[in-house]
Amino acid sequence: MTNTDITKMMQDMMGAFPVDMKGMQDMFKTQAAISEKMSKVVLEAAEKSTEVSNKWTKQTLSKIGEVSTAKSEPSDFAKAMTDFASASAEMASEHMAAYAEIAKRVQMDTVELMLAAGKDMSAEATAAMQKATSDMTAAAKKATEEVTAATKKATATAGAK
Repeated sequence: MTNTDITKMMQDMMGAFPVDMKGMQDMFKTQAAISEKMSKVVLEAAEKSTEVSNKWTKQTLSKIGEVSTAKSEPSDFAKAMTDFASASAEMASEHMAAYAEIAKRVQMDTVELMLAAGKDMSAEATAAMQKATSDMTAAAKKATEEVTAATKKATATAGAK
């Protein structure tokens, strides 16, 4: 048997196993839709995080202005520093809570997307498997019929000799 015969035999064998290109296209479309939704979640979280960071920076800069102004008494500097430290701690707590809310929202949205995607993919996989099973059964039946016909022909030809 030559290399060409093996190549032809493999091509024929692979041709007998149909591939559902529509199923593949649907799978890629589903994946693209999931990616788009996840990108939206990520970009929204980044935007909100940037807003929190910007707000925190502005508040810090406004509070530090008090510390940087000239004072006539040393105790005034100490009070300004104490007030700034207190305000900074309060702002940190407030803004960290805002970041936690953003993270919680991203987590909920991600879980929601993954559950929906799992359902979609499961339905698509089930449909693809049912179609593949049907196609494979039909291909196997056809191949069996062809082998049976070839065997009968070969038997008849051998019997005629």
